[in-house]
Parts: sequence; C-alpha cells; structure tokens
Amino acid sequence: MFVSCDGSARPEFKGCTLLTPAVSVGNVGQLAADLVISTLGMTKVGYFYTDCLVPMVGNNPYWTSEENATELCTNAEVYAMPSKELVVLQIRSPFIKNKYRHFCRVFLSWVKSYGFTKVVLLSSSHAYQRNDHQLHTTSLRYLLSPAVQKTVRDLMQKLNWRELEKVAAFPEVNDDEKVLHIPGGGITKLLFTESCSEGIQMVVLLKFCSEGDNIPDALVLADYLNEWLQVTNQQSGSSAKSSKWKTPSSWKLLFGSGLPPALF
Repeated sequence: MFVSCDGSARPEFKGCTLLTPAVSVGNVGQLAADLVISTLGMTKVGYFYTDCLVPMVGNNPYWTSEENATELCTNAEVYAMPSKELVVLQIRSPFIKNKYRHFCRVFLSWVKSYGFTKVVLLSSSHAYQRNDHQLHTTSLRYLLSPAVQKTVRDLMQKLNWRELEKVAAFPEVNDDEKVLHIPGGGITKLLFTESCSEGIQMVVLLKFCSEGDNIPDALVLADYLNEWLQVTNQQSGSSAKSSKWKTPSSWKLLFGSGLPPALF
C-alpha cells in the first residue's frame, strides 16, 4: 500500500506519531493537516497506492517556487519530519463506497508494520446534531483508545479537554445503553473502533462544525492539536495562536477567484 518516493528504501518510522485526517464534514481534518505540513515544511517521503479512494492528481499544493510548483500530488501522500518524530498521511479524496472497512484493515496493518507509537486522527462532526449539553460547551472533543489511555488521559484532563460523549442507542426508549455517535465523521467511528480492537494507540481530535468556509475550523483544530503535541513553537494560551500557522499556497484559490470588477 505504501510506496516510497525513491522506490526502494523503506523510511524509518519506528517511534513516530502518525497524524492523518478523516474525510469528514467540512474537510476540517484535511485542512488542519495541510496547516501542519505547510507550517513545518515537511518532506514528502511516499504515497499510498490504493483502490479505496477516488483517484485524483494535481499540482503541488505546498509549492514555494516555480521550480516545485509543477510537482504532482495524488490522493494519499505521506510527509515526514524526523526531527519531531512526526509523520502525516494526507488524504485528498473521498472513499469509494464499500471500501471503508478494507482501507481500515490495510491502514492499521501498515501502522503496526512500521512501528508508529500512536495515531492521531483529525476529524469533524455535524454541529446541528449536538445535544443540549454539547451546545453549551466547547465545540472540540477527543477520544482515546484503551491502549493509549494510561499515557495520555491525565494530560487531557490537565488541559481541561472534554471527551466525546456517548449518546443513547434508543432515545426515549432505553437511555441506559450508550453508543458512540459521530454524524458526518466519515471513517472516524469505524477506524477508532477497529483500533480499539487491534490494541493500537489512537487519539481522535474532533470539532463540531457545518459546511462552508471551514478555514477557521481548521485553524481551531490545529491549535487544539498543538496545545497537546506542541508540533510548533506557539505559546500556550496565546491569543494569536492561529495567526502563526502558515497557510499552503494552494489555499489562495480555495473558493475560486475573486469577484470580477465588471460586476460593480
């Protein structure tokens, strides 16, 4: 599934944290991953060759000069920064129907074989499906697999973060049975559940949002990630945290070109 850029050498990922987005509402996880890759200037080390994602190809989304602007990008690419022991799998296209479970199996097998210490999944969920309690609290939530709870839970509590609440499986019929519910989260629930079964250390960082201009949501989710992992040198509690992220050059036309002057 993973193909190295040089075609032969196997990158050394043992001991690294793997960061990857879920293709979810507003593409918030993918946008946040873009911010991390662009800000850190991460190097592309390979890509995923898979039939689980819609095929796509485009120009280099992180181009900095005319020389690298024409480099091609595909639907799933891997970036690394060894000095921070951080690897990012950026996913740029939606999943093909009925391929979710197969992708999960292959992905988790790759995680095990390359020796990643933990997986951080960036995701989002429909804001309009929050319950009353969630409406009156922060729009950010986290989930921890059993394998990672001993090492991470205490820190999450010190940060005053809120774990994603389970909801009644049968509302107003049986409120005792609780289940995990992530509407609009795409592959999030399945991948998290499979990680729990496989004993993989996974942390899900999630933001409630709506479709639209989701750049502000991505900045908030990136700040949320940085508050815990400190992937950049931003100071905790700074009111200008989001301004320190470097937006990719490809975002300039994220919503098309500007309005033509002839309209006015």
